Amino acid sequence: MTARRHSRQPGEAPIDAGKSTSVAQKAAAIDAEQAHPPTWKTIVKRTLAVAVAGAAIYLVLPKLLAVLREWPRLSTLNPVWFTVALAAEIVAFIFNFALQRLALRTRGWFAVVTAGLAGNAVTNSLPGGDAAGAAVQFRMLATAGFDTDTAVGGLTTFSLLGVGGLLALPVFVLPAILAGVPVSRGLVHTALLGLAGFVLYAICGVILLRTERPLAALGRAAQRLYNWVSRGHRPPLTGLDTRLLAERDTIRTVLGEKWWQAVLLTAGRLGFDYGCLLAALRATGAEPQPSLVLLAYSAAGIIGLFPLTPGGLGIVEASLSGLLILAGTRPAYAFLATLAYRVASYWLPLLAGLPAYLLFRHRYGRPAPQRATPAADTQP
Repeated sequence: MTARRHSRQPGEAPIDAGKSTSVAQKAAAIDAEQAHPPTWKTIVKRTLAVAVAGAAIYLVLPKLLAVLREWPRLSTLNPVWFTVALAAEIVAFIFNFALQRLALRTRGWFAVVTAGLAGNAVTNSLPGGDAAGAAVQFRMLATAGFDTDTAVGGLTTFSLLGVGGLLALPVFVLPAILAGVPVSRGLVHTALLGLAGFVLYAICGVILLRTERPLAALGRAAQRLYNWVSRGHRPPLTGLDTRLLAERDTIRTVLGEKWWQAVLLTAGRLGFDYGCLLAALRATGAEPQPSLVLLAYSAAGIIGLFPLTPGGLGIVEASLSGLLILAGTRPAYAFLATLAYRVASYWLPLLAGLPAYLLFRHRYGRPAPQRATPAADTQP
């Protein structure tokens, strides 16, 4: 029996061959990691990102805990209004994906939606995860056969339109303030800052779209700064001003061809997202003043643009709940409505990221890293 157990046919692989191969592969992977260890700059950047996120969450921790304590009270929400809030947020995401289809110049939905949800999940789960989320999204789109070089300009254009739309929202509140609607001093200051930001944003946008010298000078200054910081570690960067001007021309082309569709889709995305917040407030039993809630929504959205924490976690909850209280909402209603709104706009899309990625892999296979072209190898 012993002889039979350890005997094998001629040419047959040893019983432990699979184990030895697995061990060899792991050893090779460890050697590869040791051959290319992370640089101290990479370690410092990641440490700073985690430290900034931790500090930001610590500063807003009381408000975040006040919002999270409302989880058990979600069952007290009016089911009809909460359903309306969920439906409004779904429509807002549909408008967002329609914008991305417009940028990608495609009629298909599957790859755009799955890549968008997966990238959104990565963005909202990592400190400063915008770059990582964009990388995942574009890698998936490239696997699906899209020309991502062209898409970058289009998606950048519509992202800038979204920022401009947020800054423009206080303009629609100004008539209500002038009509004598009682507004707290804090919200008035927020409206004035938003108006000033929108004017500055519009002026800079017109200058950069109409002239070449400011953007080219900005590109050369950024190029010199990058080369000075990375001197001796990476190849020097060249031609950044030319590439910025080329991207600017792409943005102008996209806006020139589809500007009215882009404006309508941007307005629809913001409008339904705002409608989700209004419905969440009504689901708590509150009777909000729509104009003041719009002002609170725009201010919280602008604050959420700064990626201090993953998906603005803690920052958005603290700012939005506080602004809703300034808008005349009772604190208990404001915290519960903020939680309901974040469930619809943050947590549920975050949970949808993994199923979307698995569905994408089932159809297109695993997204593979894009190989750099010889021309691109000279640039960092």
